Amino acid sequence: MTAADFAKRAAENHARHEKHPGAPEAASRDAFQQLKTGRISWLPGKVNFDLIKPSEIQRSLYRLRKSLPELVWNAAALEGNTFTLPQVQTLLDGVTVGGKRIEEAEQILALTEGMELMANAVADGTFRLDKATSDRIHGVFARHEAIESGHFRGEGSVQGGGNVLLASGGSIDGDAHGTDGEHLVADYANLIAGLGALADPRARALVYFASATRSQFYFDGNKRTARIMMTGALMQAGYEPLNIPYARQEEFNVALDELFRTNDGTTMIEFLTTCTMLDKS
Repeated sequence: MTAADFAKRAAENHARHEKHPGAPEAASRDAFQQLKTGRISWLPGKVNFDLIKPSEIQRSLYRLRKSLPELVWNAAALEGNTFTLPQVQTLLDGVTVGGKRIEEAEQILALTEGMELMANAVADGTFRLDKATSDRIHGVFARHEAIESGHFRGEGSVQGGGNVLLASGGSIDGDAHGTDGEHLVADYANLIAGLGALADPRARALVYFASATRSQFYFDGNKRTARIMMTGALMQAGYEPLNIPYARQEEFNVALDELFRTNDGTTMIEFLTTCTMLDKS
C-alpha cells in the first residue's frame, strides 16, 4: 500500500468519524456503530469515557510524580521485571538493590526517566501526541532493551521485528515496516488523522494506546511507549492520568490478546477507563 493509499484511507476514516464522532449522544443512538481508527476497530457505544474525571494539569502532575515509584513498578512488573515496589523506591532514592540483575535496574531507571520526560513536557506545554515526542520517549527508556531505540522499525539499519507473543499461546506477526519504515510512518499518520476526528480527548488518548500497541511501531517497548504517550495526552487535556496495575495483569493480557488476534480494541479501551489513579493527595 502506497502513501497515497494511506492518505485516502485516513480521509475515509475522517469522514466516518465526522458522521459518528464517538460522543456519548451519538453512541447512545447506536451502541454498535463500529469505528476504524488507525490500526484498530472499536465500538464507542460500549465505552464510558466519563469514568476518567477532569483534573487540573498541575494537580495531575503532582499525583503522577507522587506516585511515580508505583507507576514505574507496575509498568515494569507487567514486563516481567522482578523488582518489588519497596525495591523500586530504594533504587529511585539512589541506593543500589542487592541481588538484582543490572538489566532490571537499568529498565527501572530508564522507564522513570521516560515518564519524567513526558511529565516535564506536559508541565512546560511542549507535549504533543506525535511521532517526534513518541520517538524521544522511546529513545530514553528503551535504550537498554530495544535493538534500536528512538525510531520506528525499518528507519534504522536493522530490519524486520514486530512479532508479538500472546499470553494465551502462539504469536502474531508484526506489520511490515517497508523501505525506511515508510509503511509504519504512513500508519502513524493515518492514526493521528483518525484521532483528530474524535471529539473527546479521553477517547483520543485511549484509542492511541490501543492502536499504537497493535501497530508495534518499535522493536521493543511498544506498550510502555504508548502508555506514557496516553498518560501525557490525558493530563495535557485536563484529565486524570491512568495506572495499569500489575494486580490486574490477567485482565490486561486477555485484552491484549483480543486486540492482537482480532484488531478490535474495544475490550482494551474499556479496561483502560477503569484504571484511573485514585487521588491520594
